[in-house]
Amino acid sequence: MVKKTAASILIIEDDPDDRQILQRLLKTEGFEVEVASDGEAGLQKVQERPFELVLTDMVMPGLSGMDVLKFLVHHRPDCACIIITGQATIKDSVTAMRLGAYDYLTKPVRLEELRVVVARALDHKRLEKENIQLKKQLQKRFGFANMIGNSEAITQVFDLIRKVADTDSTVLITGESGTGKELIARAIHYNSQRRQGPLIPVNCAAIPEELLESELFGHERGAFTHALRTRIGRFEQANGGTIFLDEIADMSPGLQVKILRVLQDRTFERIGGVKTIRVDLRVIAATNQALEELVAKNLFREDLYYRLNVIPIRVPPLRDRTSDIPLLVSHFLQEFSRKRKKPLKRLSNAAMESLFKYSWPGNVRELENLLERLVILTEREVIDLKDLPERFQGLTSSPLAAAPQELPEEGLDLNLAVQEFEKELILKALARCNWVKSQAARLLHLNRTTLIEKMKKQNIHPQPPPFLMPRKFL
Repeated sequence: MVKKTAASILIIEDDPDDRQILQRLLKTEGFEVEVASDGEAGLQKVQERPFELVLTDMVMPGLSGMDVLKFLVHHRPDCACIIITGQATIKDSVTAMRLGAYDYLTKPVRLEELRVVVARALDHKRLEKENIQLKKQLQKRFGFANMIGNSEAITQVFDLIRKVADTDSTVLITGESGTGKELIARAIHYNSQRRQGPLIPVNCAAIPEELLESELFGHERGAFTHALRTRIGRFEQANGGTIFLDEIADMSPGLQVKILRVLQDRTFERIGGVKTIRVDLRVIAATNQALEELVAKNLFREDLYYRLNVIPIRVPPLRDRTSDIPLLVSHFLQEFSRKRKKPLKRLSNAAMESLFKYSWPGNVRELENLLERLVILTEREVIDLKDLPERFQGLTSSPLAAAPQELPEEGLDLNLAVQEFEKELILKALARCNWVKSQAARLLHLNRTTLIEKMKKQNIHPQPPPFLMPRKFL
């Protein structure tokens, strides 16, 4: 038996000879072993300290092995349990496995069988723990409550995610490339009742049209040339969880019909198959194209559009949420400085102003790539305007650049314009001072208490330390 760690094992056996043999065998394999002579004594030890595995006899005076198993299932689910049984109670042992026991051993216990079953039980529990931990990390990583953004545009998106995440409604996410549509899909999944199930993403634009149908629905062996074996499609893989259909507008009309059927009754057939397969899943779709226009041009099925557009979420482009730029810049600089083992850098006023004036066709992804490049290539602590690519040059202007240059013919809401301008200046100052409010107040020639009141009025919340922020965000 290959021992990965000195696992702790408890043996509950009323026969002293069997108990001694099992203890000696497992100690020889390097395990930490404790013993108990009956079920009551065994449960007492389980409550006193954690064990990774319990081997318990089925038939004992007082509490039986079944009683021990039921206690472990309800109170120590991280502990594996193996039943030891005589031939006459094998049926009960099978029942115990259905209730949660990992396996059973028959008396007399053979050394090689003991090695194999114990090793498998311990590995099984380790994998379960790793899987649970991974899912917790994913849920935390994509928890929308921690996404960065104070702008009204992105706050509305967060509020909508909160409302729809724990439902099973189909969601259609629209927005330009680089705005974070897949991240929203992940946030919805990992904050829903299906979080324990799989999230299966499919980029419909990245898979050739002739292969996409097989990718989605699978195929039977011999369905077409080179179909040498049966293939499970993405819809089957997503059973019990969520399927994310990215760039769905690129799907062919013929395939749109089949997707429509899945949305209607959650059934389909594999290519070359006759068996109807039923799945229980949630569908989230996304596109960077205007589906309404494609419907009008008969390039996208109208009935499919309405099936997908149950809960529409539009992700705003970065140019519509420029007040979030200082927060994003601060996080990216922290992230890439730590990742690249570089001293922490900051942007000069001129460089930050040019980011505000830039149109950001690549949205947050473009900003992320830009800052990673600047952290790597800039040697100085302060990143200046001259360090930015040529497209950012000449965008800066006066300190009042955020204000309208001309009064529109239809007029404007002066109070709202002043409020937005004030918010941008406060966010710039906070970002420059790494969110130290006293320093930002001095930069704005304000008292600290005045700045705090303005932040409350503008709904600007202090940001969490960088190490608490998710690695990916909107």
